[in-house]
Amino acid sequence: MDKLTQMRTFVSVVQTGSFTQAASELAISAQLASKYVSALESALGVRLLARTTRRVHLTEAGERYLPKARHILDELTGLEDELSGLQTHARGTLRISAPVSFAASQMGHLIADFQQQHPAISVDLQLNDRKVNIIEEGFDVALRVGTLEDSSLIARKIAPVKMLICASPEYLDKHGEPQSWEELKHHRVLRYSYTTTEPKLLADSNGALICNNGDFLTRCATAGAGIVIQPSFIVEEAIKSKALTPILAHCSPPALGLYALYAHRTLMTSKLRAFIDFISAYYGEPPHWEQGLDG
Repeated sequence: MDKLTQMRTFVSVVQTGSFTQAASELAISAQLASKYVSALESALGVRLLARTTRRVHLTEAGERYLPKARHILDELTGLEDELSGLQTHARGTLRISAPVSFAASQMGHLIADFQQQHPAISVDLQLNDRKVNIIEEGFDVALRVGTLEDSSLIARKIAPVKMLICASPEYLDKHGEPQSWEELKHHRVLRYSYTTTEPKLLADSNGALICNNGDFLTRCATAGAGIVIQPSFIVEEAIKSKALTPILAHCSPPALGLYALYAHRTLMTSKLRAFIDFISAYYGEPPHWEQGLDG
């Protein structure tokens, strides 16, 4: 029995949530779909799926097997596309990991425009600020904002991202405007938990608030709670509406970058190549969210 067919059936059952829907997607009977998965489990010597009358669930072994199976099938699809000249016919499901704040503010139009141009590509977008393991978790591409660390992944820079220091007009009227990093020690600094761009001297800043969400910190800043240091795409609307005022432009932290990271593959799948090419040309340099800012 064809091992790849078994593998495709297993992945389809997981994605659709049932043998019946997977069978319909693969144009086979539900009995044959069940037979394929059972044969795969027998060959591996482990149970991959826990079956109930209503649905199926991944076992621990299934959790470990799924991302590897997806990776193998994606590699095969890429090879088939390359050899058959079908790179212009991008299709399938594209799994993307992206930061919460960036996706919420900047990716709605991107995804809509991308799918209008590539209607055969479905998008599975997962929002999370942690650094996902692309291969282990079955992602095609991860978008990250920051500075790059050494990695075995391919990184494509999509756009520069300024870091801006801002405060509300009310806060500045009440507490004055700092003129240096040193003076920030005497102000309330609203700090992002995972940042590496703020000098260590801010660790002991007066009455600091620490949070792992930049949108929340920005809202606190607009309410007069303190000074915020955030990427331009997060504070863009607040600056343009005059709810926040950029300060310390002469000593802002170094710019970060928006990067697309994907596995080191000789052959990219057509759906991934289509997305990388599309997003690389989408935002511009400087990106549209920085146009009109005074930071």
